[in-house]
Amino acid sequence: MNGFPSSPRIAPPVALAVTAALAILTPDPAAAQGLKLAVGDVGLGIGDVPRLDGLRLNYRDGALQRVRGINATLWRPYDDAVGGTVEGLAIGLPLTGGRDVRGLSVGLGISADRTLSGVGVGALGLGAGDRLSGVMVGGLGMGTGGDLEGLMVGGLGAGAGGDVRGALIGGLGGGVSGSLSGIAAGGLGFGTGGDLTGLAIGGLGAGAQGDVKGVLIGGLGVGAGGDFTGIGIGGLGLGAGGSVKGLLIGGLGVGAAEDVTGVVIGGLGIGAGGELKGLSVGGVGIGAARLTGVALGLAAGGQDIHALVIAPAYFKAIEEGTMRGVSISAYNRTAGRQGGWTIGLLNLADELHGVQVGLINIAKNKSRFRVLPLVNWN
Repeated sequence: MNGFPSSPRIAPPVALAVTAALAILTPDPAAAQGLKLAVGDVGLGIGDVPRLDGLRLNYRDGALQRVRGINATLWRPYDDAVGGTVEGLAIGLPLTGGRDVRGLSVGLGISADRTLSGVGVGALGLGAGDRLSGVMVGGLGMGTGGDLEGLMVGGLGAGAGGDVRGALIGGLGGGVSGSLSGIAAGGLGFGTGGDLTGLAIGGLGAGAQGDVKGVLIGGLGVGAGGDFTGIGIGGLGLGAGGSVKGLLIGGLGVGAAEDVTGVVIGGLGIGAGGELKGLSVGGVGIGAARLTGVALGLAAGGQDIHALVIAPAYFKAIEEGTMRGVSISAYNRTAGRQGGWTIGLLNLADELHGVQVGLINIAKNKSRFRVLPLVNWN
């Protein structure tokens, strides 16, 4: 109408396609080292693209901020990388990593500056600076400087600088600086710097610097720096810096600085700085400051004894001690006060207030008939 030809009209579908193409091909100003073929953050990223939801392919990350989807790299991030979060699938060809990696991680080596969570399989190994959680398998080893939670397996070794909740298995050995709650196993040995609650097995030995509650098994020995409660089996021995309670077996011996309570078996002997209470079986000898319950050993002794003692060779209650109960031995020697029964070949008491049965019976505190055959009493 104005004498000029009208402008051609672009159909809406064509306009949308042009807009999308311009959006895809427009370089991302924040991705100076990468090509981003995406609408917004959704699409394909090639190179060091900072943010992407989709598939991101890169040699080595330096500017990574966040990937949700698949992040595949050839090498671990640069030492001065800004970090970044990977959510989804992280693939290392051979190495990959990030600041926080969540989801499925696969490669020869996997690393995270802070946290690695989900499922991870590193043919050589994997690790995280602050925390590992989920199911992680490292061909040679795995570890974290912080806490660990879940199932963790290291072909040669596995460890954590913090606490562990779950299962930690090291082909040769495992260690935890903090406490462990769960299951731990080391081919040669396993140890924790804090408390241990659960089950721990070490081919040579297993132990905790703190308290132990659960089951502790060591080929050579097991030990606790504090108290031990549960089942302990040591090929050579079991020891604790505190009290021990439960079923305790030591190939050579069982000992504790304080009380020992339960069923205790020591190949050579059993000793307690405090009270030994329950059923105690020592191949050669049993000794405790206080002996209560039933004690079976070639020789046995203590200061305060209120027990049934069967010691074929020798029994002794030391000076200023008391004997209340029954002792059956070839030689029963009570250097303190005897208030129970002694049965043997020779029975000798400094202060008798009970009964002696044997070939020769001596009671030093009696004014008459101090020495009698067969039986003596006071």
